[in-house]
Amino acid sequence: MAHPAHEDTVNLVKEIFRSYLKERNQRQTPERFMVLEEIYTSDGHFDADDIYFNMKEAGQRVSRATVYNTLDLLVECGLVQRQQFGKSQYYYERAYAYQQHDHIICRDCGHVLEFCDPRVGEIQRMLSEIHDMNIDGHSLHFFGSCQDKEACERRQEAGSKIADLKE
Repeated sequence: MAHPAHEDTVNLVKEIFRSYLKERNQRQTPERFMVLEEIYTSDGHFDADDIYFNMKEAGQRVSRATVYNTLDLLVECGLVQRQQFGKSQYYYERAYAYQQHDHIICRDCGHVLEFCDPRVGEIQRMLSEIHDMNIDGHSLHFFGSCQDKEACERRQEAGSKIADLKE
């Protein structure tokens, strides 16, 4: 699992986002930067509601619409990646200064395990040569089910409680 970004990285991504917004004549609101900071100081993957509720719990005044719109901007400028782990819901993760990694997803509880295997990069390079393509990234998801059924059931139960809270 990814760890929160260092303060230097947070400051750097804020500058990148500030430049991106300025180039596109978009407003540089404090709320947009609060969303960016929430993402870069949090662990792992999250959906838009996770960000919204975390910020509300911390006493920050931000609307759901601001969170969703800011996520779209952050994906466009390459600071955040949008993933879809087999369901209709999108999950987000930091993209700047983080090593390429892939995912294993449990179909039952939705648990996401990140892994990095250099052989995947080798396959990407080989495919690039074979097909005469300049491949500059990839997204790889393996799906299965947890072998630890008790932990899986606990996550499923916790997930249903979180879903109830969001409704």
